[in-house]
Amino acid sequence: MALRQVLDIIELLDRPTIAGADVVELFAARGLADIELTPVATDLGSTTFVKFVVPGRQGQSQGGAAPTLGLIGFLGGVGARPAVVGLVSDGDGAVTSLAAGLKLVDMYRVGDQLAGDVIVATHLSPNAPVIPHEPVPFMGSPVSVGEMCQQLVDDRMAAILAVDTTKGNRIINHRGFAISPTIKEGYVLRVSDDLLTIQQNVTGRLPAVFAVATQDITPYGNGLFHLNSILQPATATAAPVVGVAITTETAVPGSASGASHAVDIELAARFVIEVAKAYTDGRARFYDAEEFTRLVSLYGSMGHLQTLGKGGSDE
Repeated sequence: MALRQVLDIIELLDRPTIAGADVVELFAARGLADIELTPVATDLGSTTFVKFVVPGRQGQSQGGAAPTLGLIGFLGGVGARPAVVGLVSDGDGAVTSLAAGLKLVDMYRVGDQLAGDVIVATHLSPNAPVIPHEPVPFMGSPVSVGEMCQQLVDDRMAAILAVDTTKGNRIINHRGFAISPTIKEGYVLRVSDDLLTIQQNVTGRLPAVFAVATQDITPYGNGLFHLNSILQPATATAAPVVGVAITTETAVPGSASGASHAVDIELAARFVIEVAKAYTDGRARFYDAEEFTRLVSLYGSMGHLQTLGKGGSDE
């Protein structure tokens, strides 16, 4: 269970003065002091990018060859102050990734070490802007989505789970979390059977998968409608990316306070932890490498979908 860690992180982030130093203090008290902080300020506000490695016993950080999993909490902001008081729904991605990371650190401290490294990355903005979107408003960010991808996606990540609140739509009518098909180099691949198995084991329910359109895997700034930003990390890497969406039955604004469900976040956190165990130990695949090679040989590269295309601009 990771409920204690989820509650610890919610209490930490639900404050107007949250800063990277607060995360460092919490994690240092649990045994991990090496955390990279990158503060960024723009005309729209400020945020702090947070990144750390939970080392695996055969991980690259230890000179080993076990694959590294990236766990990215993708979001606009954890707060929309002064317009909204308190932690907003959009912060669930940050809560999930940090809570999962904290649980992995607690496991490491007592001797339960994964085979490979896990890199956790997210950002903290307590005063992000609210932007119009249909069917409900989205949270914006003090920095562009392109900048977020540059800061959060790491070349060491051999595969990535991108966790994001995905409640502001009528596509996913399910309370809890859902996963996406695997996205790699502009291709929407079939859903990983291994991840479906882990999902149903964690939830005790049939797996939930959300629909992905071509425009959802293209970069923001091209003028196209996107479900949300959950799959934007796939525009900045050749590694396979799977979205882990915190979901609801009804459309809930990302700027809504009091809309974060600790039990749902714990399910998602437990899922990514179990994926980390299996993936870094070679027991779970995000995609079939031979099938992907065959796709590219038949239909060519889809890497142009990772770009802004003709006339796009980052925003």
